[in-house]
Amino acid sequence: MLSAQSLASIDREVAKYPADQKRSAVMAALRIALTELREQGQTPDARCLTPGVIEFVANYLGIAPVAAYEVATFYNMYDMKPVGKYKITVCTNLPCALSGGVSAAKYLSEKLGIAIGETSADGKYTLLEGECMGACGDAPVLLVNNHKMCSHMSPAAIDQKLAELE
Repeated sequence: MLSAQSLASIDREVAKYPADQKRSAVMAALRIALTELREQGQTPDARCLTPGVIEFVANYLGIAPVAAYEVATFYNMYDMKPVGKYKITVCTNLPCALSGGVSAAKYLSEKLGIAIGETSADGKYTLLEGECMGACGDAPVLLVNNHKMCSHMSPAAIDQKLAELE
């Protein structure tokens, strides 16, 4: 279900913990699985953690599937439903809001033609609000596909980022 490269990455994460604590690697294993799905997925439906993938990861780690489901459904970094090729999460918590986070989210919404929580008709973009990303001094910030932090996102910076994603 996952590539040999992803399984090797999971094995490296598992090796960081005592042999009887494989469950400790579940967050990393789910992230690795989701990253592969996002990179390989040709359609939005293929770019999220399905029950089968979560169960596969749990079995690979030797833990109960419910233990992996608990993690996957608790944290918003794990996509449990289809998202666009580019998931853009904008921080709108108070420090970012005071420094333009809400304006950045509104600008993105208008620019992409979608509301927060929606995916563009072509499946390219999903726009979300996110909790604090720990970069208040760089506000407003956004996160692309859970991996790329973008700081000081003025309208011009947003336009540049969107051009890079084309």
